[in-house]
Amino acid sequence: MNSFNYAFKTTIIGSMPHTDPEKACRLIRRYLKNIPAWPQLPRRSPFEAMDAQFSRGFPGLEITHGKLAFERSEGFEKALESLYENYLGDKYASYAVTPEYAAGLHCFTGMAGFSPPAVKGQVSGPVSWCLSVADKSGKSILYDDILSDAAARMLALSARWQEDLLGRISKNTLLFLDEPAMSSYGSAFFSLPGEKLAGLIRETMSRLRGLKGIHCCGNTDWGLILSTGVDVLSLDAYQHGSTLSLYPEAVAALLARGGAVAWGIVPNTDEAIAGETVATLKDRLEETMGAFTRSGISFRTLAEASLLTPSCSLSALSEEGAEQVLAVMAELSEKMISRYL
Repeated sequence: MNSFNYAFKTTIIGSMPHTDPEKACRLIRRYLKNIPAWPQLPRRSPFEAMDAQFSRGFPGLEITHGKLAFERSEGFEKALESLYENYLGDKYASYAVTPEYAAGLHCFTGMAGFSPPAVKGQVSGPVSWCLSVADKSGKSILYDDILSDAAARMLALSARWQEDLLGRISKNTLLFLDEPAMSSYGSAFFSLPGEKLAGLIRETMSRLRGLKGIHCCGNTDWGLILSTGVDVLSLDAYQHGSTLSLYPEAVAALLARGGAVAWGIVPNTDEAIAGETVATLKDRLEETMGAFTRSGISFRTLAEASLLTPSCSLSALSEEGAEQVLAVMAELSEKMISRYL
């Protein structure tokens, strides 16, 4: 059981609208005092798209204009064997994310005089990553047991490398797996059993030593997500907050083991944030959290195990809109702490 003090601290999902990493990092440092996160900058380069960013070291992979494609080329078997050897030996240096692929990460970790209470990073989840990679026939590698298993191990090594890097800034690290594709689980889009998907997620988290989180920006089977043993569940509570209340037992088990819910209650579009205030978002959050009291979870217990985030990525906003989201979120955090903690 972990003992991290969540208590309405704030962080972000990852992506920012900036192309200048220093500008993005300054903004994060200004508003995210307790759990700052390094900024992904997809507008800066196609290599900073979520899937391309964490692709280094996968056998047979080609990246063209940010698009990933797989081919069993000559030397594939040997490269696959090397990946498994590195995984078994916990040799993750070869899976580092270079500045070309993550300028925000390297700017963030290079800032002077920076030692926050905790720090957050993120990596593509294995389900979403595998769905973004197709072979020459157009079939996703998620449906190939060997390739999907290898991808989970590659992502585990990349996540472990990142955790080690972030651990130099703060002893408290939180790594999110971004799994937007899990919002399609249960639909005709998915023909794989839930245990297969949960197994890939567990594998990707298996090398992490700090706190582990999963973010999904749509409705999904939250019980399946929570069955992976994750420490922090991150969801778009602005649009889908009520869906989590359908899983009170799974949420209660999360809280019992010292886990938390990251409520993505601040909207992530310029239009939506312009139409909200701290007061309206506070009402929305209280209503969403209050639903759990009807299942026997006290509001105070849930408040102590809550983080606040934007609903999802901020990359689609203007730079001014992104700053407004961070400012509103910081004020909302203060209001919730004052009222309930």
